[in-house]
Parts: sequence; structure tokens; C-alpha cells
Amino acid sequence: MQIGFLTACMGKKSLEEVVAFAGKAGFAALEVSTGHLPADKAHQETGKVKDLFAKHGVGISSIAAYSNLLEADEAKRQAAIATFKKNVDACVAVGTPILCAMTGMPVPGKSKEQTIAEDFKTVFTPLAKYAEDKGIKIAFENWYPTLLQHFDLWDAILAAVPSPAIGFNYDPSHLIWQGIDYLAGVDRYKGRIFHTHAKDTEMKADVLARRGCLAGGWWRYVIPGYGSVEWGKYVGRLRQIGYDGVLSIEHEDGAFSPEGGLEKGLGYLKLLV
Repeated sequence: MQIGFLTACMGKKSLEEVVAFAGKAGFAALEVSTGHLPADKAHQETGKVKDLFAKHGVGISSIAAYSNLLEADEAKRQAAIATFKKNVDACVAVGTPILCAMTGMPVPGKSKEQTIAEDFKTVFTPLAKYAEDKGIKIAFENWYPTLLQHFDLWDAILAAVPSPAIGFNYDPSHLIWQGIDYLAGVDRYKGRIFHTHAKDTEMKADVLARRGCLAGGWWRYVIPGYGSVEWGKYVGRLRQIGYDGVLSIEHEDGAFSPEGGLEKGLGYLKLLV
């Protein structure tokens, strides 16, 4: 298992600066945001990009393209679909087998279940085939406002588009504060976990007791080791299902600088992998 990070937290840095930092710090691979590696750059500067990563001894675990392909406006939807295909091709160009993506948001006026059965199925059936033909896996992050809020919806996604190219960028931080068993989910979706985010959640019992679960402010995303996720058990469960990919730190912890938080997360996860 490798340790990497999603580059979005270093959005003010160039790709060259991010890769140099990653190599010096000891990260093995990067989940490269399209903000750092747009599809056009991946195609036009393929050799340069590969040389940059090779120079610093860092791999590309995935390209990260988190955009909504289920726009209600048809012109926006078709533009998003076209960009998605370019990002699949960009994965092929730079030599990574995974495109991290978003299922999309519920369409206004429709439930998440309706959106999956109608819009998601319509949009992603051909896109899954496109990715499958190119040898690329689509790893959807389970960010709770999207169609991947809970496991019944995950099952609906897999039923709607049963392609082997469809799977998950598994993020325990979005499950634990909802009360969803993130360890059992690893077993449940064995074979469909293509990538995983290493992000923790601090839950404040005193605030929860005062305000209740429907109010905000009682949980926040933190660097691994600073919250409630049991990382030893989580990594062990991943090993049990045969996962040997990346633990990609998604840094959204306001208590740390981008570099400081990533280094703290790396130091902690190294104890487990």
C-alpha cells in the first residue's frame, strides 16, 4: 500500500512545485487534480509530465476530475461529458489506470434515487463503456451531497451501471459522522474500491449534545490521526480484501498549512503501512 495525496490542497502551487514537494517529503504517488493537470496539458505535454514525476520518484495514482455531469441544462451536461472523456484519455496518456470522479448531484426536482435511475444511468452507461474500452477505472468519491450518500444508493449506482469500470474512491470521513459503518463497507464493496481517500473526521460530543445532529458545527474534517476513524482497523480491512493501492490524503484541515498537514498525515500513516 502506498501513501499519496490529492493535489487540490496545493492549488496555489504549480504542478512542478507540488511534485517536487511530494518527492522530497517521501510520498509515493499523487492524485492529480485537473487544476494541476488539465486534459489538454496531459495530451500535449505527455513526455514532459512523465519526466517530471520520474525525476522526483513519484507516481500518479489517479487523475481527479470532480465535476457534476448531471447538470439540468443540456448544453452544460454535454460539455461536462465531453470533458470527462478527455480526462479518461488523459489517464491513458500519462499512464494511470484510475480516474477519480463524482457521480453528480441530484437533479433539481428529483430524489437521489430518481436521479440514479434516470440521469446517472443515461449519462454513465456509455461513459463506463468508453472508460472500460480504454482500460480505465472510474472511482467515484462518496461525498455525501452527491448520489453516494449511503450504501443503499451505492447499490443503486452499481445496479444502474453494472460495468466493471465503475467503483469507488472510498472515503471513510464522509461515512463516520453519518453513523455509517465504514469498516463493514470495505467488506461490502470488495473489488469495487479502486482508490481511497485518507481523511479523518473530528466529532465534538459536547457540541453534538448541545445542538443535535441536524445542526452544523459538531464535526469537521481533519488530517488522519486527529479524528475518530480507526486507521489501523481501516488499513487492516483494506489489506484483507486485497487492496494494494494508494491512501490518498485529502487535506481539508484548517488547523494545518497544506505542507504541514500533509507531512503530519504521512508520518502517521507510515506507522500503519
